[in-house]
Amino acid sequence: MRILGFAVAAALFAGIAAPAAAADVDGAKLFKKKCTVCHRLDETGKKKVGPNLWGVVGRPIASMPGFKYSKGLGRHKGKTWTEENLDAWLTKPRAFAKGTRMAFPGFRKAEQRAAVIAYLRSAVE
Repeated sequence: MRILGFAVAAALFAGIAAPAAAADVDGAKLFKKKCTVCHRLDETGKKKVGPNLWGVVGRPIASMPGFKYSKGLGRHKGKTWTEENLDAWLTKPRAFAKGTRMAFPGFRKAEQRAAVIAYLRSAVE
Protein backbone atom coordinates (compact mmCIF):
# COMPACT_ATOMS: atom_id res chain seq x y z
CA MET A 1 0.00 0.00 0.00
CA ARG A 2 2.87 2.32 0.83
CA ILE A 3 4.47 1.70 -2.55
CA LEU A 4 1.22 2.54 -4.32
CA GLY A 5 0.96 5.83 -2.38
CA PHE A 6 4.54 6.70 -3.27
CA ALA A 7 3.91 5.90 -6.95
CA VAL A 8 0.82 8.15 -7.01
CA ALA A 9 2.70 10.99 -5.33
CA ALA A 10 5.61 10.61 -7.76
CA ALA A 11 3.24 10.66 -10.74
CA LEU A 12 1.52 13.79 -9.48
CA PHE A 13 4.84 15.51 -8.87
CA ALA A 14 6.08 14.54 -12.35
CA GLY A 15 2.93 16.01 -13.88
CA ILE A 16 3.53 19.28 -12.08
CA ALA A 17 7.25 19.41 -12.85
CA ALA A 18 6.98 18.66 -16.59
CA PRO A 19 5.33 21.95 -17.68
CA ALA A 20 7.85 23.92 -15.64
CA ALA A 21 10.70 22.11 -17.38
CA ALA A 22 9.15 22.83 -20.79
CA ALA A 23 8.88 26.51 -19.93
CA ASP A 24 12.58 26.56 -19.08
CA VAL A 25 13.65 25.62 -22.63
CA ASP A 26 15.31 28.62 -24.29
CA GLY A 27 14.67 28.67 -28.04
CA ALA A 28 17.27 31.38 -28.67
CA LYS A 29 19.99 29.33 -26.97
CA LEU A 30 18.97 26.17 -28.83
CA PHE A 31 18.94 28.03 -32.14
CA LYS A 32 22.36 29.50 -31.46
CA LYS A 33 23.81 26.15 -30.41
CA LYS A 34 22.24 23.91 -33.07
CA CYS A 35 21.23 26.07 -36.03
CA THR A 36 23.61 29.00 -36.50
CA VAL A 37 26.33 26.72 -37.85
CA CYS A 38 24.32 26.61 -41.08
CA HIS A 39 21.60 29.28 -40.84
CA ARG A 40 21.33 33.01 -40.29
CA LEU A 41 18.36 34.72 -38.68
CA ASP A 42 18.52 38.37 -39.70
CA GLU A 43 16.97 40.81 -42.12
CA THR A 44 19.90 40.76 -44.55
CA GLY A 45 18.59 37.80 -46.52
CA LYS A 46 22.17 36.51 -46.71
CA LYS A 47 22.51 32.77 -46.53
CA LYS A 48 25.07 30.40 -45.08
CA VAL A 49 25.16 26.69 -45.97
CA GLY A 50 21.39 26.76 -45.39
CA PRO A 51 18.89 29.51 -46.16
CA ASN A 52 18.33 32.55 -43.96
CA LEU A 53 15.45 31.78 -41.59
CA TRP A 54 14.22 35.34 -41.07
CA GLY A 55 10.44 35.20 -41.45
CA VAL A 56 10.37 31.45 -42.05
CA VAL A 57 7.18 30.90 -40.01
CA GLY A 58 4.37 31.44 -42.51
CA ARG A 59 6.69 31.59 -45.55
CA PRO A 60 6.25 29.20 -48.47
CA ILE A 61 8.51 26.15 -48.23
CA ALA A 62 11.65 26.22 -50.39
CA SER A 63 11.09 29.85 -51.36
CA MET A 64 14.15 31.82 -50.22
CA PRO A 65 15.41 33.68 -53.30
CA GLY A 66 18.93 32.74 -54.32
CA PHE A 67 19.04 29.49 -52.37
CA LYS A 68 19.20 26.17 -54.24
CA TYR A 69 17.03 23.70 -52.35
CA SER A 70 17.40 19.93 -52.44
CA LYS A 71 14.89 17.92 -54.44
CA GLY A 72 13.53 16.52 -51.18
CA LEU A 73 12.49 19.91 -49.88
CA GLY A 74 11.56 21.11 -53.37
CA ARG A 75 8.81 18.49 -53.42
CA HIS A 76 7.08 20.55 -50.71
CA LYS A 77 6.88 23.70 -52.87
CA GLY A 78 3.42 25.20 -52.71
CA LYS A 79 3.11 24.38 -49.01
CA THR A 80 3.78 26.78 -46.15
CA TRP A 81 6.10 26.62 -43.16
CA THR A 82 3.29 26.40 -40.63
CA GLU A 83 4.14 25.61 -37.03
CA GLU A 84 2.96 22.05 -37.71
CA ASN A 85 5.22 21.66 -40.76
CA LEU A 86 8.15 23.18 -38.88
CA ASP A 87 7.53 20.79 -36.00
CA ALA A 88 7.58 17.82 -38.40
CA TRP A 89 10.73 19.17 -40.08
CA LEU A 90 12.52 19.79 -36.79
CA THR A 91 11.51 16.35 -35.49
CA LYS A 92 13.34 14.54 -38.29
CA PRO A 93 14.23 16.53 -41.42
CA ARG A 94 15.01 13.43 -43.51
CA ALA A 95 11.60 11.93 -42.76
CA PHE A 96 9.81 15.19 -43.64
CA ALA A 97 11.73 15.66 -46.91
CA LYS A 98 13.37 12.49 -48.16
CA GLY A 99 16.51 13.46 -50.03
CA THR A 100 17.18 16.66 -48.10
CA ARG A 101 20.80 17.74 -47.82
CA MET A 102 20.30 18.97 -44.27
CA ALA A 103 22.50 16.86 -41.99
CA PHE A 104 20.83 17.89 -38.71
CA PRO A 105 19.10 14.83 -37.19
CA GLY A 106 16.32 16.81 -35.48
CA PHE A 107 15.16 17.64 -31.97
CA ARG A 108 13.72 14.65 -30.11
CA LYS A 109 11.91 16.67 -27.47
CA ALA A 110 8.67 18.43 -28.37
CA GLU A 111 9.40 21.27 -25.94
CA GLN A 112 12.70 21.98 -27.72
CA ARG A 113 10.97 22.14 -31.12
CA ALA A 114 8.26 24.38 -29.70
CA ALA A 115 10.86 26.69 -28.17
CA VAL A 116 12.83 26.99 -31.44
CA ILE A 117 9.64 27.65 -33.44
CA ALA A 118 8.55 30.29 -30.92
CA TYR A 119 11.98 31.90 -31.19
CA LEU A 120 11.85 31.89 -35.01
CA ARG A 121 8.45 33.60 -34.81
CA SER A 122 9.44 36.12 -32.14
CA ALA A 123 12.70 37.13 -33.83
CA VAL A 124 10.80 38.94 -36.58
CA GLU A 125 8.10 40.56 -34.43
